[in-house]
Order: sequence, then C-alpha cells, then structure tokens
Amino acid sequence: MTWRWLAGLARKRPVRLLATAAGVAIAVSLLAALGGFVVGSEQTMTDRVAAGVAVDWQVAVAPRHDPAQVVDALRADPRTTAAVRVGFADAPGLHARSGGTVQDTGAARVLGLPPTYRATFPQAVRVLVGNTDGPVVAQQTAANLHVTPGDTITIRRAGRPPYQVRITGVVELPQADSLFQRIGAPPQSQPVAPPDNVVLLPTARFDAVYAGTPVSTQIHVARDHAALPHSPDAAFTEETGAANNLEVRTSGAAVVGNNLGAALDAAREDAGYARILFLFLAVPGAVLAAGLTGAVAQAGAERRRNEQALLRARGAAPGRLVRLALLEAGLVGLVGVLVGLAVAWVTGATPVLSWDVAAATVGVGVAALVVAAPAVRDVRALAADQAARSRSRSRPAWMRYGLDLLLIAAGLVIVRVSGQNKYTLVLAPEGVPTVSVSYWAFLGPTLAWAGAGLLCWRVADGILTRGRRLVTAAARPSLGALAPTGASMLRRRRRVIARSTVLLALAIAYACSTATFNSTYRQQAEVDAQLTNGADVTVTEPVGADVPPSYADRLGQVAGVRSVEPMLHRFAYVGNDLQDLYGIDPTGITRATHLQDSYFQQATATQALAGLQARPDGILVSAETVNDFQLSPGDLVRLRIQDARTHRYVTVPFHYVGIVNEFPTAPKDSFIVANADYVAARTHSDAVGTFLIDTGGRDITGVADRVSAVVGTDGSVGTLLQARGLVGSSLTSVDLSRLTRLELAFALLLAMAAGGLVLGLGLAERQRGIALITSLGASVRQTRRLAATEPVYVLVVGTVIGLAAGWALASLTVTVLTGVFDPPPTSLAVPWTYLAVVVVGAAASVLAGTVLVTRRARARARDLLRGT
Repeated sequence: MTWRWLAGLARKRPVRLLATAAGVAIAVSLLAALGGFVVGSEQTMTDRVAAGVAVDWQVAVAPRHDPAQVVDALRADPRTTAAVRVGFADAPGLHARSGGTVQDTGAARVLGLPPTYRATFPQAVRVLVGNTDGPVVAQQTAANLHVTPGDTITIRRAGRPPYQVRITGVVELPQADSLFQRIGAPPQSQPVAPPDNVVLLPTARFDAVYAGTPVSTQIHVARDHAALPHSPDAAFTEETGAANNLEVRTSGAAVVGNNLGAALDAAREDAGYARILFLFLAVPGAVLAAGLTGAVAQAGAERRRNEQALLRARGAAPGRLVRLALLEAGLVGLVGVLVGLAVAWVTGATPVLSWDVAAATVGVGVAALVVAAPAVRDVRALAADQAARSRSRSRPAWMRYGLDLLLIAAGLVIVRVSGQNKYTLVLAPEGVPTVSVSYWAFLGPTLAWAGAGLLCWRVADGILTRGRRLVTAAARPSLGALAPTGASMLRRRRRVIARSTVLLALAIAYACSTATFNSTYRQQAEVDAQLTNGADVTVTEPVGADVPPSYADRLGQVAGVRSVEPMLHRFAYVGNDLQDLYGIDPTGITRATHLQDSYFQQATATQALAGLQARPDGILVSAETVNDFQLSPGDLVRLRIQDARTHRYVTVPFHYVGIVNEFPTAPKDSFIVANADYVAARTHSDAVGTFLIDTGGRDITGVADRVSAVVGTDGSVGTLLQARGLVGSSLTSVDLSRLTRLELAFALLLAMAAGGLVLGLGLAERQRGIALITSLGASVRQTRRLAATEPVYVLVVGTVIGLAAGWALASLTVTVLTGVFDPPPTSLAVPWTYLAVVVVGAAASVLAGTVLVTRRARARARDLLRGT
C-alpha cells in the first residue's frame, strides 16, 4: 500500500508535490548559499588584512639576551617564514650642508637593516628616489635636511663623536606607526606620531658604528598567511596564542609586537557583521520559504482530508495513515534538500559542510512541520465536529487583542532605545579572543517584521469582512453585474485569501528591504572608496615638492578631465599632538569630489564649507580635539606649522568654526581642514600636496594613464578603482556583488512563487467551481474575470502593503546595522528598477497561474463535474 500511495501521489498530484518540494528547496538553497558567502567573505577579509601587514611580528629582544636564541625559537615554529635582526639606535640630531645652507634637526632614529630586508618585507620600505644599496633617509627627513641621493649627512651620537654617511636613496615608511611602536607598552603610552627623522643603515655599517653603544634589537618576522584559519576571529586567536607561546618558550627574552594579530583583531568586528548580515538577510527569506511551503501544502488540505477519510473507510488504521503522511513529508524533504543543495552549489557559493548540513536539517524540519504535522493532526482528529471546530471562522485571538500593532510598536521602541543608548552591535574587545554580538538589536526588526505580516492579514481580512461595498464597487468595472457575486466569493474564502496576501506582502517586503539595503551598501562602499582616494583620480605630490596650484591648469588639459582642485597638505601641532592639516578652497572643492553631510557634525556639508569660507582663518577640527581642548565656536586656536622659508615651526592663529569627522584623503584619526589661501600666506608656501581630479566617473583608468604621463615620476597617481579594493578591513571593502545577485534572485523567486504558485494551487483546488460556472453558461471572458478576482485582490493589497513594509524594514535594518557603514548613509538608496521587476514578475506569475488553471478547468468541465 505504501508504494501504491506514493505512486498515486506522483501520478495524480505531481504539481502539488513538486511545488511543496520547491518551497523546501528555496529555504535550503538560500541558507546554504548565503552561509557559503559568509565563510567566503571571512576568508577574503582574513587574506586582505594579512596581506596589508608589512611586518607580521616585531619581537623585541630583552637586554642582555642573545638575539640568536630568539631567532632559533622563532624558526622552530613551522609558520615562521622569515626572521631577521633589526637594530634600533637613538641619535640626538642630524646635520647636513647643501646648496649653501646648513640644516640641523632634532632627535632621530637610526635603524640597522640587513641587505635582504626590503625583499623580505616589501611593504615596509618603499624607494622614492635612488636605491637602498647604502644608507637611506626617510622622506620627511630628506625634506628637513634638503638632501638628495649623493649628499652627505652627519649623525650625532650621545657621548661619542658624530659620523658621516653618504645617502644613496630616499624612502617612504608606509607603516611607520607600527614600525616605531613601543613593544609591550600599553596603548596610552604609545608614541603620538612616528619620528620625523629616520636614517636606515646596512647592518654591517650599523654594527660597526654602534659597537659598544647601548642599542635595542628587534627580530622582524614574516608568518605563513596561507596557513591562517579562514575566520579573522579564529586567525586572531591562533596568532595571539602563537605569540604568547613564543614569549613562554624564550623565558622572557622576547616580547612580541603582534602587528598581524592587531590587524586581525580589527577585522573581527567586520566578520561579526558578516554573520549578522546573514541573520538579517537570509533568515527572513528562509522563514518566508517555509511559510510558502506551508501555504502550498495547505492549498490541498481539504483534498488530503477527503483522501484520508476514504482510506479510513476502506479499513486503513490511523497508524498506517500517519506513516503515509510521514513518508510523503520525507519524500518532499529529500527532494527539496537535494535540489536546494544543488542550486546552492550551482550559484558558486563556497561549499561548507557545516552550513550544508545545517541547511539540509532546516529543510527536513520544514517538510516535517508543514507537511507531516498537519496531516498527522488531521488523522488524529476523533470526530468531524473537532475538525469543524478547528476550522472555526471566528476572529483569531491575536486580531482581537491587537497583537500586530503591539509588535510593530515594540519593535520601533526597541530600535529607538537602542540607538539612544549608542549600543555596540558587535563588540570585539582588545585582547579577548571571542566576539560578542548584541542580539538585543535583532529584536526590534524581528518584531516589526512579524507585526507587519499580521497587520497585512488584518487589512486583507478586514477589507473583505467589513468592506463588501468597497470590494463590490472596485470589481464592478471589470465584472459588471457579477460584481456582488465576486465580492461574495472573496468574503467566503477570506482566510485563504488573507494567507496568500500575507505571503505575497512579506515576499515583496523581503525583496524591497533586501534590495534597498544592498543598494545602500553599494552606495556607501563607493563613498568609502571616494573618501579614501579623494576623487576619481588623485595626484599626490611627495613631501618637500614645491608644486604650485597653477599646475592644476596643466592637469585640466588632459583628455577626459572635467575638473581639478588643488589641496594643500601640511602637518600642524595641536598642543603636543601632530595632525594632518589640509588647505582647501571651500568654493571649489566640491567640483572635484563629493562631500556628504555625515562628514561633519552639527552642520551639513554646505553649511560647514560656508562657515569656513566666511572666516579666512577658520578651521574645521575633529570632535576629539574639540573635547580635549573644550572648544566653542569662534575660539582662538594656535597651531604650530613649519615655515617654508626658515623650516622652523611657527605659531599661526586660527579660529574654530566647525567639526569634521571625515574628509577626502584624510586619515581616520584627528586632522584639520583650513582655507588654502590663509595657510599658504602664513607658511610662505602654496605648494600643493594633492590634486583631486574629477572625470565624471568615465574612463577613470584611461585618464589616470594620461595623467601619469604628464606627472611622470614627480608624483603618484591613484584611482577610485584601486581604492575600492584598498579601503582597509572594513566590511564594505568586501565585494558583495555575488551576495547581492543571490539575494535578489531569491527574493524575486519568492515573490513570484508567493503570487503565482500559491494562488495557482488554490485555484486548482477550485477547478470544480470554475467548471460549474462554465456549465451554467458563463463566457470565457466572464469565467476568467471571476477567477481573476481573487488573484487581483491579493496582488493589489499584497503589493501595496509589501512595498510599504519593505521600505520601513529597510530603514530599520540600516539603522540597526549602522556599524556596517563607514561613513553612515544620509539616505537610503532605493533600486526602483529592481522593485518594478519584482512587482511585474509577481503580477505576471499571478496572471499566468490564473489563466492556466481557468483554461484547464474549462477544458475539463464535464469530467470535473462528474468527479473524475
């Protein structure tokens, strides 16, 4: 009997079985695909963060300990790929004589590097001029001493005679902050800024000069990045453990400055947000797919109860019927799981066994919940009156007590309270190996999402219950005299219609909220890249270069360039804090770059620039500076800036006019924005540090190549395209194009399935009624219009509520996930084209299902009336 039952289902109800399995497959494939993306994105973040670290470990050798023993301990670790000794010495000052002038500097740092250092750590030292075959100086040092390759400098020594070296090159130290860190010291005691004067000597020369002199020794270590775990969290834990193990094995002879661990520590928060994205964007889709599966199964509930009654009348025991129901659920679950996993693999998602198993488990659970459970419940019904009572038409309790409105209100209150408390959704405490997630923040959108579904049910049911005249009037232009009949049909089936409306509304809301979030995400990733690079194309002049603003006219003549804006770059002391100072033209800066209101506090971008323009000596400073120095608008601020003539720092008065959080090309920590003309006048130099070039977003690479030909080796050229992949470890640096395509495809599929499949199967169960209308003489046109009454109602009400709910949920999601965006968005980016495709696709699916079912019912009218 078992196999005959399955064969009969496959022969007589193939559409219903396949439709139910399709709902399971959607849930499985969505979870598996997005789970694979989470793993892949974490791997991308780990690889990108590790690749950006110049020196993985800086191991300080304790005084009176042999560096060779530390090197041996390091090389005993199989994940150590290189370990080289670096000497550090302090110099009271430097001296140089060039061009008939004499320059002296303050304290300097002298490093001894082996010949292979630059090849081992290519990101630690970048050659600007000359070569590293001999002594070299840092870029700022060369500017301070006015020296070039071939010049001789004098290095002073405490208590010993000075010595001279002929420099062979000028270099940049891109990660000087970490290079000159105080290893083992707490964060608050770290240097505010790296030293301005640095000399790099070959190890042999360094050892000879500083023999018998107290120096410090570090072992710079390169680690095997390929062996790191895929998750930044796990990689951080492993690297931290390895560093601690080294310190224990060397009995205190080594203290590790774990640069790789620090970078991974910063990325752990982004990895936490990647998992949160999965919860926010995948789980609602899986729940919706489960609801869709349940609706498909429920569409044939009446027929299934009739079939069970027939089997029981023929002597089938309740236990046999339960086993048949479980077998059907198992078949649906198996097919759904296999198809779902196949779809996930086809989409290119990273196969992850744990995620695939979890997704398959969810698929089996959905099949058991929506297929087996209702069938078992029907089998165990003891009498027909019990089933009748279970299908009572009284209003649900949640509707009588207003649960939908309470859920929405509670969700909004939770989101608002969380925002006021400045909660941290993802917290990665320094040195703590685990990342904590504030799941409290999930409660707000979750309650609002559930409340929106129940509200949709209330509206759809209420219109049919209390708005019969309205429904009749709306249907009259299409149905004419049959409008009251159509309204009565809708009212009689209001429970089924309300369920279909809720599914369609939630599917459209899911598509709308997901698409809006992804569009906003892409928008902010572009803003982040624009903020990092400064403009479409950026020309950065080396420190010490004397390039006037008029050079912008030459760059403006390059084909494809729409506008060029020069920006001065200086360094200024605010108290003892050395900060970047940018001089701009407030009236012209926006011609080459985009400034968002979120870049500034207590003012829009337009207001901040207007305030700067109104006061020539005005400055915009960071909120940290305002708090540290207790500044109020208009307060006098004295900065120390280097004078171009004397090369000494002089005091320049400014007045505080506003707060700036972000600015093109500026670092993420404190900086200052001022008027370029005022800065140039007070420093006796209008030398430009950066030229911002606008191309209108067109042919950026081609324009950059042509600009490079003009600039030559006198400056470096960066593009927006390069910045998109170099915005640090922020989650917005991860390419979400594949995730977006997956989510939007699933959202569109869910909307079309909720509209067409559920309604189509519901109409299929009513084929007998359609056949009866046909036999009574209704025309094809009348039959189709009567049959379309229910789908049109569901489509109109579901679409309107779904779009409204989707926009509201997208707003809540972006609010809760503010930490994902850097900087936060000022407005949502709504993908109108995609939303139009979703609505049109759902409508086409609904109408296609209606036409097919109606045509089949009319063709088989006689057989249906006979019950065959």
